[in-house]
Amino acid sequence: MTSSADGVAPPVSNWNLPNAITIVRILLAPVFFWLLLADAGEGGGLRWAAAALFVIAISTDWVDGHIARSRGLVTDLGKILDPIADKLLTSGALVCLSILGEVPWWVTGLIVLREVGITVWRFVELGRGNVVPASSGGKLKTVAQAVAISFALAPLPAVLGEPESGLFMSWVNAVLIAIALVLTVWSGLLYVRDAVRLARAEREDA
Repeated sequence: MTSSADGVAPPVSNWNLPNAITIVRILLAPVFFWLLLADAGEGGGLRWAAAALFVIAISTDWVDGHIARSRGLVTDLGKILDPIADKLLTSGALVCLSILGEVPWWVTGLIVLREVGITVWRFVELGRGNVVPASSGGKLKTVAQAVAISFALAPLPAVLGEPESGLFMSWVNAVLIAIALVLTVWSGLLYVRDAVRLARAEREDA
């Protein structure tokens, strides 16, 4: 990052490469949803395309984060858009999988409720001048969700072709979804703790 004549670094523009990648990730979400639902659980080419698009889109989370940190391009807008892009992809994927009858609605409901709640809180804090970036627990949760959803999306039982293999993959998917659910609830509780601490600190400073 360059510095101005007085030695103060100029503000980072919101129109930079990491934010552009994040926006592309958001724009890819509807395409992914359509591919997944259009396949209707048949496990055909559209399902594989949906799985591949999800993996590519969710993987760019690491790419844009690395570029932003290494090149000094971290912005408040990026801190807001990045977790929203992740939540849109993962929550949307779970809703689609529940529509297809592959993930229980109560699991999807808990995860989406947590994601929406944290997003609303972020915007409330943003309106008060506080930017809440993704926490380490939130990032771990996103990784767990990404892995679980990737396995759930890939029609591996259809490829393996044996009933025993299909049953094994069903157990694998169930375990991965359970891990993602636990981490989602746990990281949500951490954000609640942070919200309480922030509110208490603001009351003490008032």
